Order: sequence, then C-alpha cells, then structure tokens
Amino acid sequence: MKVGILTSGGDCQALNATMRGVAKTLFNKCPDVKIIGIEDGYKGMIYGRFHEMSQDDFSGILTKGGTILGTAREPFKHIREIGEDGLDKVKAMEDFYRRNGLDCLVVLGGNGSLKTASLLSSQGLNVVALPKTIDNDIFGTDMTFGFMSAVDVAVNAIDCIHTTAASHSRVFIVEVMGHKTGHLALNAGIAGGADIILLPEIPYRIEKIISKIDEREKSGHHFTIVVAAEGALSIDDLRLPKKQLRLRREKMPVSFELSAQIRLMSGKDVRVTIPGHTQRGGSPDAYDRILSSRLGAAAAGFIIEKKFGVMAALTGSSITAVPLSDVAGKLKNVDILSDEIAEARSLGICFGD
Repeated sequence: MKVGILTSGGDCQALNATMRGVAKTLFNKCPDVKIIGIEDGYKGMIYGRFHEMSQDDFSGILTKGGTILGTAREPFKHIREIGEDGLDKVKAMEDFYRRNGLDCLVVLGGNGSLKTASLLSSQGLNVVALPKTIDNDIFGTDMTFGFMSAVDVAVNAIDCIHTTAASHSRVFIVEVMGHKTGHLALNAGIAGGADIILLPEIPYRIEKIISKIDEREKSGHHFTIVVAAEGALSIDDLRLPKKQLRLRREKMPVSFELSAQIRLMSGKDVRVTIPGHTQRGGSPDAYDRILSSRLGAAAAGFIIEKKFGVMAALTGSSITAVPLSDVAGKLKNVDILSDEIAEARSLGICFGD
C-alpha cells in the first residue's frame, strides 16, 4: 500500500500529532506500507515536491507544533484557473497521484482544503480527510484538532490582561482569531472570565457595550474585559457591502474601531491586545494530542478498509466517517440559540445585542 499525506492551509498545534496517529497505525497494521510526505500542501502535488517517510520521521512529533511537511494556501476559488505557468492545477494533482502509484491521499486541512479534497475525490482519487482548524468551524464534526490548543493560548492572554486591567481600571479588548465564526472567541471568553464577548454570529450595538461598562462601573468594578472575534460585526456593519466592509477592516481592525468608540462614549481608558498568530503556535495541549491520535488512528482504519471519500469526525464520543461531499463548502457557525450561549448570558456575559 502506498499512501500520500499532506497538510494544507493555515498551520496549527496538532498537525504533527495527527499525522503521527495515521502513520503509527498504518505501520503497525500494514508492515509493507509506504508513506509519501507531500511538501507544502497541494503545491507539493502540483509541482512534484515529496519524499518517502520512515517510521523515524514520525517519532518525537506528538508534542511538536507546526507541520514537518510544511503547508501553504491554495485557494479553492482559484483551483480551476490556469496559472501564469500554464499549469492545470487539478490535472497536475491527478497526474501526481497516478504517476506515484498512490492508493490513497490523506489531507489534513480546513474548509478550503476540504473543498479541494472533495473535488479530487469526485475526480476518482481515493481521499481520506482530517478536520484541521483553530476555528472549529468545519461542518460534520463536533471538534476540530487545533481548536482547544488555540483556546488555551487565547485564555492565557486574557488571564494576563485581567491583572493589568484591574490595576489600571481600564477597558481591555482582546481580539482573537475567527473571521467568519466565533467558536474561539466564545470558548476563550467564557474560560477567561470576559464581561463582553463579540461574535460574527451576533451583531452588536455599541450602546449595549457602553451600557455594560457603565453597569460594571456602578457596581464597583472599574475594569471590563472584552473578547472580540476578528470578524465581529456591528449592526451598522451589516448595512455595508462585503467589499466595502473588507476594505474598512483592512484599514482598521474591529478592536481598534471599538476602542475609539468606547473611549469617546464612556471616557474610559481603553487598550487593545491581539494575540494573533500565537494562537496557532506552540505545542498541542493534552486534549488535542488525544483527539489527534484518535482521529489519525481512525483515518488509517478507513484506509485499510478502503473507505474513501470521507472525513474522520468526532461525533459525540465516537470517531465516525462522514462523506466529504456532505461537509465540503459548509460552515459550522455558533448556534446563537444554544445552551452555551444561554448559560453565558446567565453568567452576566454581554454579547452586545
């Protein structure tokens, strides 16, 4: 058996741990297996960058962040376009698969990467995918690997901000990743004891935010912690065309816009902290090491069973095979009617609505 494996899109803490889960299971159950490491995501297939991997390559990487194969973004919306080099990217990937005699392609990636994986599957390639993203926004799985590790990084930032916010009686805005969904902001905000959490799924009114800050002032709490997803939207933002809003955010991130508004309307001293790409970095936490190992082992099982065109997913406490065609192109948003949101409101957390 010959299996190709690649990591695509943004990196995260548990990519290596997941590859290790796949490889260790295959080596244990199929002594004659060959694993081909494809470098820099789909670009490795397009331009023929790869190497054969041994068992030693997967030793000692359970705790290592990033990806030993390298990664790159290959936007799905451009995947069918002929590049300046004249290459048909989809045909190049199909040719790579067949020329190297692969029996299966394992793809570790997020939403865009899974769209390409589904496309390759529809073209007749045997594909097994694994759900990677710190945003936890992949449809069809309860959890993605990398998410809880990113939550831990964001919570550490919020914890550190608490002491300086209280010492100086300031409003602190901690902007976390999440362009389209707010799973990271919601979980980090609850775990970090935020007073206000702003999500893309719940458009906010600045007046509600000011009201919450005033409420805390009157109750003797002279600081406020705001956790905002980078894609948080105000009611006014909803009226703007997407292109205009994107250009506006490129000039001024939501956290800095909020900072100026709060300072003007409340008179409070406001500071902004953006953990940024630190949320993708460092070692995977214990939860992600376990989840990645389980997902990887299950994916290897699917390969052995010749169960292709699927994504390994966490459903409840079980790892299941979900058809790629059912998950590709679908986004898992925060359910604003969920118990988690209701319980956060019960705790006194304001969502700006």
